[in-house]
Amino acid sequence: MQMMRDEHGDDFEARIAENVEQAAGVTLPYPSQPDPQLREKLDALRLPRAVQALYLRPLRRTPQYGVPSCDLQLRSYSVRNVEFFADFALRAAYYLHLPAKGPVPLPRLIERWTVPRSNFVHKKSQENFERITLRRLIQIQDGHPETVQLWLAFLQKHAYYGVGMK
Repeated sequence: MQMMRDEHGDDFEARIAENVEQAAGVTLPYPSQPDPQLREKLDALRLPRAVQALYLRPLRRTPQYGVPSCDLQLRSYSVRNVEFFADFALRAAYYLHLPAKGPVPLPRLIERWTVPRSNFVHKKSQENFERITLRRLIQIQDGHPETVQLWLAFLQKHAYYGVGMK
């Protein structure tokens, strides 16, 4: 593999590997296009801003008065689904200029059943079933009623499977 060197004789690929932060905004020191391998490495360092934002917590607006105007309760049997949709709801609230608090974890609802495995004389052979409902609360504060209705309609339109809203 051929090593790339700039006009000072430094190893260009080694400098990129050492400083990833600086490599994200690097301008190449030679006028022609670099070889495709180096271009792939440079493109692998940078992600679009929309993708970078997914790795961060959702942005929030601070409430002015702190008066609650809407409580949204999300319910699901899956932690992954309810957390994903709570994140989505907070991001939607931010872009609609709604100050939101949450997601606050609420107590889990645990339902248990005991069922006989077969009928008639086999009463001692039973099976236990359990269903756990996970809940999260998102509270909108100081929101205009029309904007809150728009937010709720947007969430209902883009509802995630397996997540109920109350």
